Amino acid sequence: MSEISFKPIGVIHTPHKTRENMPIQPLSAKGVKARVELNPDLIKGLRDLESFSHVILIYHLHKSEGYELDVKPFMDDKTHGLFATRAPRRPNAIGISTVKLNSIEENILHVEDVDILDGTPLLDIKPFFSKFDNRPDAVSGWLDENWKEKNRDVKSDKRFNL
Repeated sequence: MSEISFKPIGVIHTPHKTRENMPIQPLSAKGVKARVELNPDLIKGLRDLESFSHVILIYHLHKSEGYELDVKPFMDDKTHGLFATRAPRRPNAIGISTVKLNSIEENILHVEDVDILDGTPLLDIKPFFSKFDNRPDAVSGWLDENWKEKNRDVKSDKRFNL
């Protein structure tokens, strides 16, 4: 298979300056506000996005290097296969987050519920569409078994740092 390369389309500015104690998912980042700065030459692509309440940000986990195929995720004390987790150190360091879209001013998206490190390169923006993106009958394996409401507030630690 040939190599794939991406060019960032912008940068995500957040209050999260270090990986330690960051929220691990948008649900645990309730109310955390951020700015998504899109490259100015792409502004036209934002047309009609302001009518959506949420957007999906796709980004490069630029501080993650290397990976292990067996990992101990933040929400369990047992190891699992990497692809059964959302661990940040991956063969392709790509992250996704569904965030609330508050407003758009020129090339700046004002968002909240952000679990992303400051300075993260943005790869794409997609509108969240509840009819496609929600699956009420979905089964989530070991996460379903471990989920407790307190897990909503789990923060990251140093386990995925090099």
